[in-house]
Amino acid sequence: MKATIKHCGKEFEVDFEKPIDISIPMKATPQNMKAWYLDPISIEPVRADGFIGNVKEGGSVNFRNIQFNPHGHGTHTECLGHITKEIYSVNEHIKSFVFTAELITIAPKLKGEDQIITLDQLVDKLGDNSPEAIVFRTLPNNDEKLTRQYSASNPAYLDVKVALELQKRGVKHLLIDTPSVDREEDGGHLLSHHAFWNVPDNPRMDCSITELIYVPNEIKDGSYLLNLGFASFDNDASPSKPVLYEIIN
Repeated sequence: MKATIKHCGKEFEVDFEKPIDISIPMKATPQNMKAWYLDPISIEPVRADGFIGNVKEGGSVNFRNIQFNPHGHGTHTECLGHITKEIYSVNEHIKSFVFTAELITIAPKLKGEDQIITLDQLVDKLGDNSPEAIVFRTLPNNDEKLTRQYSASNPAYLDVKVALELQKRGVKHLLIDTPSVDREEDGGHLLSHHAFWNVPDNPRMDCSITELIYVPNEIKDGSYLLNLGFASFDNDASPSKPVLYEIIN
C-alpha cells in the first residue's frame, strides 16, 4: 500500500508493501552470528514435574526458555544506559519509533590494523543533510555478516569525530552493521558512544544506537522511512527489528 504521509513538516509518499527488514535473526545454532566472546544462544524447552514444553516430545505446547545477550547475539538497540553508572532503560527513554533515515555505504579506511569510518567519508556521503537517523552499511558487504563470528576480529568502527558530527547535527538514531561504533578493544573508553550521547556533559536521553544490522547490497543508498521496533525490555539494550521503507518522492 502506497501512502502519502506528513512527518517533520514534510510530505512524502511511502510504499508500505515493500518493507526492508535490516535486522539479523537470532537462532540457537553454532552458526548464529555473535560477538564479545559469548556462548551461543540457548533455546530449550521447559522440563518440570512431568511437564515437557515440546510438542514433538509429547507436550501440549512449545514452551521454551531463551538465554541470550542482546549486545552480542543479534541486532539490538541501546540507549545511553549502556555506558552510564545510572540505570537507564531503552524501553523508558526511546518513545518514538518512526524516523526519516539516510542509508549510506562506506568502505572504512585502513589505519594500521584498524578499519575506520572517518569524518571526511561521512561528509562526502551525507553532505549537509541532518536526518533523524543514519544507517551505515560497511564494505565489503555480503550475507556472511549473518553468521560472522566477530570475537577477536577487530571489526570496523567510527572515528570519534564522526560521532561528534552526528551529535552536532542533531542526528538522534545511529544504525551500523558492526558489533560496535567503537573499537573492539579500546581500554573501555567507548569514545564514540560517549560522543554520540554527549555523556557526561549534556546526555541525550532520547537517542539510540543500533548495532549488528545487515543491509543487502541490492538496497540503494538514499532516503528512507525507518520503523525502529524493539522488544519492551527494561534494560539498556533490547533485541530490535529496524525496518526501512523507501521514500518514493
